[in-house]
Amino acid sequence: MLSVIPKLEQLSARIIRVLGCNPGPMTLQGTNTYLVGTGKKRFLIDTGSHDVPEYIDCLQTTLDKNNIGIQAIIITHWHHDHVGGIAGIFRKILKNGSVPLLKFPLGESEDTSVDQQYSYLKDQQVLKTEGASLRVVHTPGHTVDHIVLKLEEDNSVFSGDCILGEGTAVFEDLADYMQSLEKIAGLKPDVIYPGHGPVINSPLENIQHYINHRNQREQQIIECIEAKYPAPLQSMDMVKIIYKDVPEHLHPAADKNVNNHLSKLKKEGKINEENGKWVLSKL
Repeated sequence: MLSVIPKLEQLSARIIRVLGCNPGPMTLQGTNTYLVGTGKKRFLIDTGSHDVPEYIDCLQTTLDKNNIGIQAIIITHWHHDHVGGIAGIFRKILKNGSVPLLKFPLGESEDTSVDQQYSYLKDQQVLKTEGASLRVVHTPGHTVDHIVLKLEEDNSVFSGDCILGEGTAVFEDLADYMQSLEKIAGLKPDVIYPGHGPVINSPLENIQHYINHRNQREQQIIECIEAKYPAPLQSMDMVKIIYKDVPEHLHPAADKNVNNHLSKLKKEGKINEENGKWVLSKL
């Protein structure tokens, strides 16, 4: 059972959370978007999914209630549940006005369907608004362009999808992801504001749980392959063993994670691939 998250909540003197109203298996209660700062113009971190009128209404209500506007929109990464609301915000809230749209570059695979032009961020760049300084920290792994934002005044971190308030995150590159977890731990935040799920008040403990969880998964994968040696094993066979208590509709996402573990183990020379199946390099 997921925690209940209000659609609108003042989390601190500098932070208002507006829930994306887009719940689902991969988005949990919905995407957390955040208004950050203390002045008349504030940063908006992430924008939820495409075409969710309830979210646009909630965001407009929050802006009106606090008599504030948007200084810039900062995107933690390219996934559609974080960039999807951009068009609606520009059209319905900004009335086609212009504010900076900021994200880390994705490269040649950048989504060009966004009508507004991105301005690209750099690692360690500091963004300032009244009452808030946000340091950009490039944390690839979940996606190539993923960033977290450290709020210097509160020693807190907006973690995007690198760390969630409940459950564990998916990723594209496990080696990068593990390095990014260590990078966030090195920031020693007092609080983490995740892209999905409730606020994390024990960040270092939570990050270590993520690291331990990934190491445990890796060991489970190795044990699956060892148990079938010398016969090769498909990744989905491992998913059905390791994730036997997880609903089947989530198995494709689990399979992606397993395949990322397998790629890492292959690079380390611990396993070999044979026609899409996996076997130990040696006992």
